[in-house]
Amino acid sequence: MKTALIFGSSGLIGSELLNVITQNNNYNKIKLFVRSAPNSNDPKVEVIQIDFNNLEKHKDSVVGDDCFFCIGTTRKDTPDKNEYRRVEYNIPVDIAKIAKSNSVKSFVYVSSIGANPNSSGSYLKNKGQVEEELNKLNFPKLAVIRPSILLGNRKTFRLGERIGIFVMKVLSIFFLGSLKKYKPIQAQNVAKAMVGIAQNHDQKTVFESSELNEIGKII
Repeated sequence: MKTALIFGSSGLIGSELLNVITQNNNYNKIKLFVRSAPNSNDPKVEVIQIDFNNLEKHKDSVVGDDCFFCIGTTRKDTPDKNEYRRVEYNIPVDIAKIAKSNSVKSFVYVSSIGANPNSSGSYLKNKGQVEEELNKLNFPKLAVIRPSILLGNRKTFRLGERIGIFVMKVLSIFFLGSLKKYKPIQAQNVAKAMVGIAQNHDQKTVFESSELNEIGKII
């Protein structure tokens, strides 16, 4: 039996991931690393309130088999450039380093379609730079998850995002061949794919949205 570590369980992907892992018999323990304690009565779940400004303080808790990192923000929610960089780059890299030092076997990181360390946009640039740093850590199993526009029930309403989702849904019938990865994807399928990928021992690292959709459908 395995222990799952989840960072970012309150977001769209993270909340779906928690549901999927809770129902997965390969895991007998789930550690949720959160800022504020959620309501959870599941005996498999251990809630660990963490100070993201002092990660070393919680180093001894980052012990398990599969670490799933789903934390992310937007420039709207985090307008300060330094704080945005800390959330999008420093926190995932620092947590990955702690996990590696504690012999966590696999690290599954939610990146983004189009992630590129040389991108002119800060969002895709940060994601790409995190991917580079994760590759240097040599986890026995590293999975970089690159979903397209996510579908699901968000807790917050974002008008621009809703419009983008509508447009992408309309255009998705034209996304064929190499363009398939741009089709919107259900967050639940992403979560299912993440768990399936963590169980797989092949050495494939990067998973585009179309691949996630196929894996998620058969899990």
